[in-house]
Formats: sequence, structure tokens, C-alpha cells
Amino acid sequence: MTEDRPWWHRDRFSARLPTLRRRAAMVSAIRAWFDARDFLEVETPALQVSPGLEPHLMAFATELEGADGRVRRRMHLHTSPEFAMKKLLVGGAPRIYQMARVFRNREGSRLHSPEFTLLEWYRAGAGWRDLVADCRGLLQAAAQAGGEGVLRMGEAVADPFAAWTVVSVADAFTRWAGIDLMAATDDPAAPSAAPLAEAARRIGIPPHPGDDWETIFFRIFLERIEPHLGQGVPTVLHDYPVSMAALSRPSRDDPRVAERFELYVCGVELANAFGELTDPAVQRARFIADMDRKERLYGVRYPIDEDFLAALAHGMPESAGIALGIDRLAMLATGTGQIEDVLWAPVDAGPERSA
Repeated sequence: MTEDRPWWHRDRFSARLPTLRRRAAMVSAIRAWFDARDFLEVETPALQVSPGLEPHLMAFATELEGADGRVRRRMHLHTSPEFAMKKLLVGGAPRIYQMARVFRNREGSRLHSPEFTLLEWYRAGAGWRDLVADCRGLLQAAAQAGGEGVLRMGEAVADPFAAWTVVSVADAFTRWAGIDLMAATDDPAAPSAAPLAEAARRIGIPPHPGDDWETIFFRIFLERIEPHLGQGVPTVLHDYPVSMAALSRPSRDDPRVAERFELYVCGVELANAFGELTDPAVQRARFIADMDRKERLYGVRYPIDEDFLAALAHGMPESAGIALGIDRLAMLATGTGQIEDVLWAPVDAGPERSA
């Protein structure tokens, strides 16, 4: 495709239309999968007080005006519908899913778009292993709807119908990086950088001045581990260190790790899942720590959703939840290499300009 014609030009769009039809078939198959299992499809507002508090995600901000034109409140476009959907769990909805348009600033690559579709679903009374079974069914449905029966990214292929690889984060570090991660984690809740920095140095990944533990973790992970994940079959990477627990609860089997897994296919991170944390005091402390880190790294801080913490205090049931990138799944199901190949219309940022 040439770039001298806009994306909507008939010649350019017609070349993408067969892929987009396969995306539409995949989305229909996903909805049918959930409907057959008594999930309720929900819709929650994209405008939120708190957009999501992951330290490395940047949000879009706006102002909510009243009918008189006066600013009522500063708002954000959500980076995930998680907080609102968990409030629905508190309200009594037992099984819910949503295909939400979400917004993340400062993102753009072959796998990233600043606006994209995120599938989230939650099960009351469930654990993370129940979500693995869900993922298996959904990926099989997506692969069939995509027309190939397998998932592809470049030369990599993954068969969702074969037995999946299930490996803990600690075992992955041992297998592919030769590092005993737990031994290099002196305080599970707040590990210092020195032990992991020394382990990284021994395998030829020298840390940079000022690196914290998590930064070193990801440098090792991205270079030595991630390329092996999801090759041949999907990989479930579970039991993240509790310092990376986000909104997940500590494992009942080992309090040093969290009930969290990520799903990888063809080396691509596809989904992130939690056995959900329901303690509002612990959750508040984690939010504050995350915002402190965000402020140190980027000079930005977002407000905490006090209504979400009030919902937790009211009584959120034991549950499990997951977020899965629909656009990435469409790429894998159709074998395309760029996220814009599976978007009906890309975000048109226009020419760059200075402020």
C-alpha cells in the first residue's frame, strides 16, 4: 500500500477489507462464546475520574462541563474499564464481559494504538485457573473464525488446540535466563535492586545507574525470556512476584507471589489476569505506591478512584478478572503484522507539530 493516498481510499481500503471481515467474524465468535456461557455483556463509561493507575500507562485528560459551561470536574479517558466493572461485581453481577474502547497516550508501534479495543471479563467465585480455561476456549474460537485454525505472527505459529505451556515466572527465569529470581528478591513486597543487578551482570545484562528492581526484571525478561513465550503453543506465565501484583491478591500457596498470569502467543503479550484483590486498605497502599513511582518516573500523578475503594469496602466477592487485547488477537488470527491492518479506521493524528 502506498502512503500517498488516505486510509479510506478505495484501493487501500479494499486491500484490507478481507482481513477486516475476518476480524468481524472473530468478534462475533467471541460474543457467541460468552453468550453461550451465561455472561452478561456490559457497557461502562469511558470517562472516569481515575483512568487506571498502572505506573507506565499514560492517559488522556479532559474537563467535564455542566450545561452552563462551567467546569465541574477533571476527567480522564479510561485505560481500562476495570474499576467500573468491579463495581458491577459488587452490585451483584456474577459473570460479565465488555469489549471496551480504551485510550493510552504516548503509544504507537506495530502492536500499539493510542485507541484500541480491550476485552475484559470477570467471574465471581472463580480463580485464575478458571480464566485459563476461558482463554483456551476463546483462542480456539478466534483461530477458527480467522479461517486458519492456528495463530500466527510473522514466522511464528501457535496452535491453541494443542496442550498449552504453563510456567511460573520463577521457573521461566531459571529456564531461559539462568537466574534464581526468588533468591535475587530480598524483600518480596519491596525488593532492592542490588541482588537482581548482580544476577543480571553475571549473564551479560549490565544494569544502568539508578535502575530499580522492576526495571532490571524487565530488561532481563524482554531480552532472555519473552522471545520464548507462546512459540508453538500459547504460554501461560503465572505467579508474578508480589511486588508486581497490581490489583491481584497474594497466592495462598506462596505469599511471595501474586495470583496473576499473562498470556503469550507467538512472543506477543495478549492478556493479563488476576485473582482479584478485595482488601481496600491494601489496595489503597498499592495505588499510592504506584502513583509515587509514576511521579518519580514521569512527573505525573492520577487521582485514586475513591468510589472504587468504597465498593471494595462494601464487599467485593472473591473473583477473577482478565483483560485481553482484541486487536492483537485479530492480528494473530489473521496472520497480519501491523495493528493498523486490523483496525477499521486508524487514529489519524495528522502531521506532528510543536506546542
